[in-house]
Amino acid sequence: MRKIKSYIILLVFNLLAAPAIMAQSKTVTLDYFFNNEYRKNSAGALERYHYTWEDQRSSGYSIWGEVFKKNGASLKSLETEPTVQSLSATDIYIIVDPDTKKETANPNYIETRHIKAITDWVKRGGVLVLMANDSANAELPHLNKLAEKFGIHFNDDLYKHVIGTQFEMGAITVSANDPVFKTAKKIYLKDIATLKLSSPATPLLTDSTRVIIGTAKYGTGTVMAVGDPWLYNEYTNGRLPAVMGFDNDKAADDVTKWLLSKIPAKIK
Repeated sequence: MRKIKSYIILLVFNLLAAPAIMAQSKTVTLDYFFNNEYRKNSAGALERYHYTWEDQRSSGYSIWGEVFKKNGASLKSLETEPTVQSLSATDIYIIVDPDTKKETANPNYIETRHIKAITDWVKRGGVLVLMANDSANAELPHLNKLAEKFGIHFNDDLYKHVIGTQFEMGAITVSANDPVFKTAKKIYLKDIATLKLSSPATPLLTDSTRVIIGTAKYGTGTVMAVGDPWLYNEYTNGRLPAVMGFDNDKAADDVTKWLLSKIPAKIK
C-alpha cells in the first residue's frame, strides 16, 4: 500500500512539474553575429553592446531577457554564423538590426549559406524573429533576402518618426481581441521600416494602411518580423513617461508568450 501511495504522489508531482520542465527546455537564442557592435567601457576596454542580453543600459535587451526567463525559457547568444549545427538546440532565434559599415568596420552580412541554414531550421519547427530598423540604421538589403523567403519585405521608409521627446508621435493603438497583444493596448514604436507582405505572410499588427508586424508559417515553424528593435530597455517603459499610458512592458510579455506558444511540441 505504501508503495502505491508513493507512486501516486510521485505521479502527481511529475504531472504538476511537467509544464515547468517543458518551459525550461525552450531555448531563446539572440544573434551576436550579424549584430556585432563594440564600445569602450569606463576602463577603456572594448565591450560588446547594443541589443544584447547582458547590456543593462538603455541599449540592451536585459529586460526582455528577464521576461523570457520569467516565462520559463532559457537564454543563449550566438556569436558565430548560424548553421544547421549551431541552431539545432535553439527553439527561438532572434536577429536584430544587422550591422552596416557605419556601425561595424567589417559587418557580417546575411549570405546564401545563412539563409539556407535558417530557412531549413524554421521549416523543421524553429521560431524566427526578425527585428530590423530604418534603412539608415540597419543593413536591409541582405536581411530582405532572408525575409523574402517567408513573404516579408522591409520597406525603405521611416514611419512613426519621433521628434525629441514627443513620444505620442510613436503611439499605436492595439485593436480589441488582438491575437498577440492580450494585455497591451497602447504601444510605442519609432522610426519604423514598415512591411510589404506576400504569401505566406500575413499581418499581425497594422496602423492605418501600414503593416507594422508580420508573421508567416513556414513548414512547421513560424516567423515574426517588425521593422524596429522595439523591445530594448529604453522603450520597455524605461524612458517612456508613465503618464502617457504606453504598454511596452506588457507588450514584451504578450509577445514573449505568443512566441513561446508557437514552438511545436516535441520530445527533447
